[in-house]
Amino acid sequence: MTVVVTGGTKGIGLAIAERLARPGEPLVLAYRSDDAAAEAAKARLAPTGADVFTVRADVGEIDGAAAVMAAAADRAAGPMHLVHSAAMIYPTTLLQADLAKFTQAIQVNGLSLLYLVQKALPLLDRGSGIVFISSAGARTAQPNYGALGAGKALAESLVRYLVPELAPMGVRINAVAPGLVDTSSVADMVGGEDAALRVLERAARTNPSGRLSRDSDYAAVVEFLLSSDAEFVQGQVIHANGGAYISA
Repeated sequence: MTVVVTGGTKGIGLAIAERLARPGEPLVLAYRSDDAAAEAAKARLAPTGADVFTVRADVGEIDGAAAVMAAAADRAAGPMHLVHSAAMIYPTTLLQADLAKFTQAIQVNGLSLLYLVQKALPLLDRGSGIVFISSAGARTAQPNYGALGAGKALAESLVRYLVPELAPMGVRINAVAPGLVDTSSVADMVGGEDAALRVLERAARTNPSGRLSRDSDYAAVVEFLLSSDAEFVQGQVIHANGGAYISA
């Protein structure tokens, strides 16, 4: 089984890739710009024995999505699984947003799911699974999160609309929304490391489960959704967040 993970060289995407890596099986990691992180990801995954390949492409563009799937096709071994974890961080209010940049964010964070699925069609077969990595911000408005949250809300809608077209093919599609994870993206979103530490501390303190999300919390859910045990799970958004956002 070939596994493709977009945004797979850092943070949440890399943790998922590590969970899904299998000895001798192709693992394609797509990334947008950080070559050093891509090399580090390959080194980190080397002990798994997976056949790791990285491809540099902007999945927010149709040609970029096509390039990712062309790379996967070159290494395909049976049906393909796709985990779409790539995201563009653009912290902004909506009324003051640069509309060109906001549009780009919506493409990366939302429309790219459709780009990737269309370009993946030749590689999808009965048993293939697609998982989109979403966020609680897709349904709960948060300060300066609109470019990410609105894009992910769009993708969640696409997940539901794709079910009637993919399910008859034996292909399942779902989404997983992790809780707040301690990654570099948090600092990018809130404006620096000090602010990120405060946000992370508060999130851990106020979470009903008493801690932040761990990589295993969401990666295990992705792994399940791609397994044959989940063949009848379709169009769901599973929040692996310890109970955050259940109440005000």
